[in-house]
Amino acid sequence: MPEHRARKHHQNRVAETLREEIGAMIEGELSDPRIGFCYVSEVALNPGGKSARVYIALDSAVKDIEVAEADTVAGLEAAKGFIRSELRERMGKRHVPELSFLADRSGRFQARIDDLMSRSRKRNRKNTPAAVPAAPIETASQPASPAPLPPEGVQ
Repeated sequence: MPEHRARKHHQNRVAETLREEIGAMIEGELSDPRIGFCYVSEVALNPGGKSARVYIALDSAVKDIEVAEADTVAGLEAAKGFIRSELRERMGKRHVPELSFLADRSGRFQARIDDLMSRSRKRNRKNTPAAVPAAPIETASQPASPAPLPPEGVQ
């Protein structure tokens, strides 16, 4: 089966353009109070190009992040028609993919994993006894150290 590199390249370009344009709209043109401080982290375009999943990442400094994510996604879903019509105009395309907005939690998951890993490392350091420097081991590839020289005057 032949590779469709040109089609994949085109889909990547369209997804990147969608990401940039939707991000610009979120920053300046959408005035819904439900939409918090966020950015578009990724746009996953389906192979046919008829639909796209837009992943939105919120600022982690928000108190109740789950509620803020739900509100932001609801605000963006409400503005979906406006976003699609603006995209149609800006991109100069006849067909704009159907958009679905999802919260991107990968950054929070990564931070949680990093925190757990650092705790585990600290715990392992405390439980490990202090390392005693070991004497060097002679191997076949290393020559044995030369015999010590006798003191001066003794022959």
